[in-house]
Amino acid sequence: MSINIRKHNTPDDLKNFNYERDLGNPGEYPFTRGVYPTMYTERLWTMRQYAGFGDAAQTNERFRYLLEKGQTGLSVAFDLPTQLGLDSDHHMSYGEVGRCGVAVSTMDDMRTIFKEINLGKVSTSMTINATAPVLLGMYVLLAEEQGIHMDKLRGTVQNDLLKEFLARGNYIFPVAPSVKITTDVIEYCIKHIPKWYYMSVSGYHIREAGATAAQEVALTFANGIDYVESAIGRGLDVDDFAPRISFFFGCHSNFMEEVAKFRAARRIWARVMKERFKAKDPKSLLMKFHTQTCGSTLTAQDVQNNIIRVGLQAFAAVLGGTQSLHTNSYDEALSLPSENAVKMALRTQQLIAFESGVTGWPDPLAGSYTLEKLTNDLEEEVMAILETIDKKGGGAKCVESGFSAKLIEDSAYKYQKDIENCARKVVGVNMMQAEEEEIPEFSPSPVDHETRVKELAQYKTNRDNNKLNQKLDMLREAADKKDNIMPFVIDSLRVKATLGEITDVLKEIYGTYD
Repeated sequence: MSINIRKHNTPDDLKNFNYERDLGNPGEYPFTRGVYPTMYTERLWTMRQYAGFGDAAQTNERFRYLLEKGQTGLSVAFDLPTQLGLDSDHHMSYGEVGRCGVAVSTMDDMRTIFKEINLGKVSTSMTINATAPVLLGMYVLLAEEQGIHMDKLRGTVQNDLLKEFLARGNYIFPVAPSVKITTDVIEYCIKHIPKWYYMSVSGYHIREAGATAAQEVALTFANGIDYVESAIGRGLDVDDFAPRISFFFGCHSNFMEEVAKFRAARRIWARVMKERFKAKDPKSLLMKFHTQTCGSTLTAQDVQNNIIRVGLQAFAAVLGGTQSLHTNSYDEALSLPSENAVKMALRTQQLIAFESGVTGWPDPLAGSYTLEKLTNDLEEEVMAILETIDKKGGGAKCVESGFSAKLIEDSAYKYQKDIENCARKVVGVNMMQAEEEEIPEFSPSPVDHETRVKELAQYKTNRDNNKLNQKLDMLREAADKKDNIMPFVIDSLRVKATLGEITDVLKEIYGTYD
């Protein structure tokens, strides 16, 4: 059997390389080497562990545990009914309440999640899309109750509805209304929550669904370009909103490819914003991003190997210049993360930050012939995919036609076949298998459905239904007129509307995606 050995790289591989055009200094266009001149030498990335399960009280307990252990930002996982706009008492929610995230139907749930947590002192990321206006509205009202002005709030709402059609399937409305809702959130945040990142364009779920590194970046940017065009079409100036767009990428274990991917992505986005959208503000050119190590790379076999996988992926994300990082827990292939596994995941970041020494340079790998060649190759591949998507009408059109989903499906199939025929080595799976080891699985206390239904019934009893119906009617009218729905969502929440009730009104106007 012949083995293909990759040749070593030399200056000949970079014949057309121009330092100022292709690399530059850290914090300078095209930002290949990082978005800030000093990167981690002065300030570390945000350590933001993704958490949420069961009811609001269980999630609050986990959040406070993570903050106590040194986490520097919160990241909320919502359960499937919440993501799909269903209250916990809906018949389709049965069996799913609190399973893959925390259940949030009311303002009371939001209050409990953040009990004894000052929203003015913590940065919060919410992984929510189709119901992003409702969850953001709840967060805004909770801050108001805590006496915190909106201009003090820091955090991110994912608000990337297009990728739901490609990768996660947690959509509610058709494609066009989904883009409209995304733009409503952008417009509202520009005016009222200036420090908030109102969009985290997500490649992570695209990568988890099976995309290659280049496809992850290309499909993410295709969606991002559509959002920028939608905001400009709304009459917003690109330099007013582009600086608060962020990105979210996954990280696999192919160390050099992942570092190169992040560098290429920064360069591409900077050029897209400068050349395509004529952005003038240097902040509009910055691709700031959050990274999560990839759950799809973790194995149920020999699970402690996952500790090393997560370490490799986290190290690649740091050397790639991420602004915040979530490290997966080693037991996630078996269950929701246990407290011990979560602590180990957080310690992984802390060890890189405080013991590896790599934070002493803004971009320690720059100039490697191999890395720069990989960065150039990935940029070329990403741009080729983007050109094809443009010719087919853009990101949203390729979502509707199924073109983008087909790219992912084909790559996912090849990835799995490569594991099955051993072309892709996975330790503990298709090589060096170990005897099965008993790992205790974490099982949170299940949410009692009857208790949850009674809580919601009580919540609805203690409200003025005349005021509620009036506010929901105003929301319905605003949606029908294509007005920005955010103020009307917040007004509805003030009079105790539930997430499901608000979503049902929007379904009447926008319809649902089939």
